[in-house]
Amino acid sequence: MTTTNQTTKNAVDQQLTFDDQVIEKIAGITVSRVPGIVSLDGNMFSEFADKVTSGTSVTKGIKVDAGEKQAAVKMDATIEYGKSAPEIFKAACQEVATALEQMTGLKLVKFELHINDVKTREELTNDNKKEKEVT
Repeated sequence: MTTTNQTTKNAVDQQLTFDDQVIEKIAGITVSRVPGIVSLDGNMFSEFADKVTSGTSVTKGIKVDAGEKQAAVKMDATIEYGKSAPEIFKAACQEVATALEQMTGLKLVKFELHINDVKTREELTNDNKKEKEVT
């Protein structure tokens, strides 16, 4: 659990805390919106919606180490064939850092992205068809 301590002018001791799962979810939702990332640890993102398809957890494949003022995020992802992995990494890192800062006040001090697969458009289309057949 992450804790942020704040003291007001009236010397009221205040404490804002976050479960690690909240930080994981913020990172997962944020990364799902980065062009070129198609899944995290096997969770296929819908091409037409900025969310994970039904039946999967947005926090799967994400590990967080958060303190009072800083957070480190590590995740595994599949990217779209033909896209630049360094550009995807840069965008993911910037977006997660911005989201964490805005939503929690935590500074992202370490970001690790492990690319575990690459999928073509055809593979993505087939995966989406299979997903629709299951649901």
